[in-house]
Amino acid sequence: MRFKILIPILFSVTLVLNGQQPSIQMEETGIWNGLYIKVRFSKYFGYYGEHHYRTRNQEDNLWSFYGRPKQWYNRAGINILFNPYFEAVIGPTLVLNYSPRLGDTAFDNITFEPRIWHQWLFSMPSMGRVKIYHQFRFEHRWKRSNVKNSEYEYTDRYRYKFFAYIPINKEKIEKKTWFISPSFEIFMQSGRSIAFNPFEDFRTYNGIGYVYNNNLTFFVGHMYTLGQKSTGFEYKTSHVLRFNIMIGLDVRSIENRLPNINLGF
Repeated sequence: MRFKILIPILFSVTLVLNGQQPSIQMEETGIWNGLYIKVRFSKYFGYYGEHHYRTRNQEDNLWSFYGRPKQWYNRAGINILFNPYFEAVIGPTLVLNYSPRLGDTAFDNITFEPRIWHQWLFSMPSMGRVKIYHQFRFEHRWKRSNVKNSEYEYTDRYRYKFFAYIPINKEKIEKKTWFISPSFEIFMQSGRSIAFNPFEDFRTYNGIGYVYNNNLTFFVGHMYTLGQKSTGFEYKTSHVLRFNIMIGLDVRSIENRLPNINLGF
């Protein structure tokens, strides 16, 4: 419902600013393979990491999902656990962006994109079987095009994600539990190079997972994205298949450990 309300508003603003009719075009499919790691060091501190290998479709086959590398994505940070309902992460990110046209000498095959990120995660009290989360993530990015000799540009990204975990075969998520997780996320951006496209992306990501044990969880899902291009009146969409492994470790002494399960963010 919120998505249906948001899009007409964005299109209306686009019409006013650009005097153009908005257009939406499907541009990409892909596969994201993700490894999520959480390590608990103490009552209040831990480590959090995300490592993705992302592919995109072949140049001549939009629905192939695989055929060209897209990114190596590495995010890490210190996880600060304030209480059972609020935690934060801060740390660095390094993204390797592959050229969309491999072999073209006008493009660099790989560019490096460093970032600094911080995140706030709010967990709501359980409502029956349903556990709901609100995630706010902020990224400070230095990025350039794969076109040779292009310059780095600094931008800020602001993200809000609403997601839930819902067990299927048990009353709560524990070992040997199947669960579903619906989510949506809105991306906004700002910077000197951002003129007509402050609405960077909208994502809806839904899937099913299985908790093997306290340390290992598997999750697969489908993600649909809608993003605003630099013109402001053109929008691009994509479909992505995602396969995730989530590892949770607790290195504290046995008497201080809690049976937490890593479901990732």
